[in-house]
Amino acid sequence: MAICGGFHDGNIHDLLESRCVDTRHDANRSLQMHSSLVQRLSHEKELEGHQGCVNAIAWNSSGSLLISGSDDTRVNIWSYSRRKLLHSIDTGHSANIFCTKFVPETSDELVVSGAGDREVRLFNLSRLDGRGTEENAIPPSALFQCHTGRVKKLAVEVGNPNVVWSACEDGTLRQHDFREGNSCPPAGSPQQECRSVLLDLRSGSKKSLTDPPKGVLALKSCDISSTRPHLIVVGGSDAFARLYDRRMLPPLTSCRKKMAPPPCVNYFCPMHLSDRGRSSLHLTHVTFSPNGEEVLLSYSGEHVYLMNVNSVGGNVMKYTAADVSKLTTFTAWPNGVEMQPTVTKNYPHHLAASQLEKCQNIMQFAEASLREGTNYYHGIEACSEVLDGHWQVIEPALRLECLCTRAALLLKRKWKNDVHMAIRDCQRARMIDTSSVRPLYYMSEALSQLGKHKEALEFALSAQCLSPSDPKLEERVQDIKQRLAAAEAEKNNKVTNGAPRSEPRGARVLSLGDILFRSEANSDASQDGPRSEREESDYDEEMEVDFETSISGDEGRDVESNVLHGSLNLRIHRRGDSYRETASTNDSCGSPSSSSQNDKILYQPEAVIDMKQRYVGHCNVGTDIKQASFLGQRGEYVASGSDDGRWFIWEKRTGRLIKMLLGDEAVSSL
Repeated sequence: MAICGGFHDGNIHDLLESRCVDTRHDANRSLQMHSSLVQRLSHEKELEGHQGCVNAIAWNSSGSLLISGSDDTRVNIWSYSRRKLLHSIDTGHSANIFCTKFVPETSDELVVSGAGDREVRLFNLSRLDGRGTEENAIPPSALFQCHTGRVKKLAVEVGNPNVVWSACEDGTLRQHDFREGNSCPPAGSPQQECRSVLLDLRSGSKKSLTDPPKGVLALKSCDISSTRPHLIVVGGSDAFARLYDRRMLPPLTSCRKKMAPPPCVNYFCPMHLSDRGRSSLHLTHVTFSPNGEEVLLSYSGEHVYLMNVNSVGGNVMKYTAADVSKLTTFTAWPNGVEMQPTVTKNYPHHLAASQLEKCQNIMQFAEASLREGTNYYHGIEACSEVLDGHWQVIEPALRLECLCTRAALLLKRKWKNDVHMAIRDCQRARMIDTSSVRPLYYMSEALSQLGKHKEALEFALSAQCLSPSDPKLEERVQDIKQRLAAAEAEKNNKVTNGAPRSEPRGARVLSLGDILFRSEANSDASQDGPRSEREESDYDEEMEVDFETSISGDEGRDVESNVLHGSLNLRIHRRGDSYRETASTNDSCGSPSSSSQNDKILYQPEAVIDMKQRYVGHCNVGTDIKQASFLGQRGEYVASGSDDGRWFIWEKRTGRLIKMLLGDEAVSSL
């Protein structure tokens, strides 16, 4: 169905014609990832050679060779031009291979792999010269065993053949320099003093924006900028990606000394995910764009998000914890913050007029989708095409209409986090014209879907003040009042039938089940709906459990009963107590401030860079290694695998889905 005509790059005929008009135009480069060609992509050939799930693939620098790593613990090298397996290396890993790379500037002779056996191995392919694909057992040229968890991602620096970086679930990012040695003893061995830890994030995990870092950040992904190789981005077991400047980090350390997490250049996280506090929400992949100006974040059980790297500039939104609450709170604004003549200096008058007419036609389709209650998805994509592709061309009135229409469509579609996207659109619409009723109306509907009835009522009453005679607004106000009354009645019933609210905290007895399963109960079963029963104020002070076990050697085993004797220590504590304890522990490992100072100084949450675009449609639940990547030399498109075996391609600028391809019969990692 053609809803918006073509994509922003037009058609190939127009592109070829432009060569006669503008000789500076690089038609060949534009053709490389032209939308009409991307839409024609199809399955060409299936490369067979692994006996297990393929977890990682990567190209060499020229795109002539492909490397893959698998659960079968083998690394395969493929020829792209011949569509043929060249080598299948028996790596010697004892667990699944999660990552593999060509080492740059080595004539594609050196490859590196990381696996679930906690090892990083380097191989020299020149040792395979003259051998067939079956004669593949070669010893590693280097073996690094210093990690204590699964190695999930490797990173290399363009032009640097001597160093590889490994991100591990033990909470460390290590730097392995081949010039300093080709091996290190296993972690925990008496002689283990490998000084390779570049980032120690064993106390760097954050449950939400307002929480201080304290738990182990199990790293899942890392990437080094190809344009500014001193920048490195990491993602792991929380919602926040972190950008570091390697020039500002302390010297490499040993894992024996647990360090406080170093300050990062920027945090990245969509605002609506920053205060969830869900233990299950985590990143599976982070990567830089080809020009290094953007990063892509892929979340488990979530969507793919685009962020700007630099926190300066008019297009970058950086928020704090206070901004999160302000987003859903009614505030009277001066009218017409954005109401100004449209800037069209880059568009000739006739071109701007044609673009405006095109946008108006697209909006007619979107409004019909809303009115008829069908094609919500295509209606949203139509609005996105206008807003993200033609923002500088359209007048403020059309911007307002488009934002409100998209918000309404999002609230009707009700996909995951659509309600939060609708709130963003309503806020942007209010900035254009605070006297408009539609943004206030849809804002109240969005807040009602989130169970925030008091805030919803404020927006509904404000809309009613602007249009007192509108029966639709009167109906909405009464509906919200009824919901609010019902919620208050339910709350009072809980107080009457349950433990009194005035009961002191110390007098309330929590069962072990209450504490152990609380995190699951709070994990957003209905993410955009009212909070679950367990999230009421009985649990305002979050509790945590620490386990500590010790099992003795042979003397601790009862041979006849086959039972191990040992001890289990169970410690239950409040979250704040845990942080103070962690601060004290970190202090003994090199933290610059004392525990008494940490007790006195309140934690100040960092500012975070918000999302620039969202890409939806795929499913990322089945694995924690699923990637999202930029396509094209300029990264014009975004691609991701999916649990249904398909991989998705979106237009980066607008978020529109441009192509879906069947990749596998099961989970596709891309």
